[in-house]
Amino acid sequence: MSSKKELIISKIRSGVVIDHIPAGRALLVLRMLGITGREGFRVALVMNVESGKLGIKDIVKVEGRELTKDELNLIALVAPTATVNIIRDYEVVSKFKVVVPDVIEGLIKCKNPRCITNQQREPIRSRFRVVFREPLKLVCDYCGTIHDLGDIEKSLGIT
Repeated sequence: MSSKKELIISKIRSGVVIDHIPAGRALLVLRMLGITGREGFRVALVMNVESGKLGIKDIVKVEGRELTKDELNLIALVAPTATVNIIRDYEVVSKFKVVVPDVIEGLIKCKNPRCITNQQREPIRSRFRVVFREPLKLVCDYCGTIHDLGDIEKSLGIT
C-alpha cells in the first residue's frame, strides 16, 4: 500500500482546468465566469490543496466550457498565479499562465459615479491601466480613480 497522498478527481473530456488559483479564490473565479451550477456543465472545485508553488491552492475544472479572452483577463485580475489547461478528448492540448494585461478595457466599471464612463449620455467604455500587479491596483484612464481587488469584485457584482 502506498503512503503517497493523492487527490483523485475524474478527468474531463473537453473543457478547461484552471489551476494554481490562490487559496480561497476559486468561488470568486466561478462567480466571475457566471457559473452557478445550473448551466449543465460538470464542475469540479477543489480548495485549499497542497501546492509546491503556492503552499496551498484552489483548482477549478469545467467540462464543456471555453473561456474568452475577456474571461482570461478577469481571471488574471483575481488569480494572477493561475494556469489554464485546455482539454480536448481527455488530453491537455494547451497550457498557459494567465497574464494581467497592462490595459483593461470595458470589463469593469469605474467606482467613481461622476466618471464620464458612468454617464449614460456618453458611450465610452471604461479603461484602466495597471499601476501595481501585487497587490493589484488599477487607475481609471478618464478620472484617475484608483481601484483595488475589492473594487473590482464590487464592479463585477461578485462580493
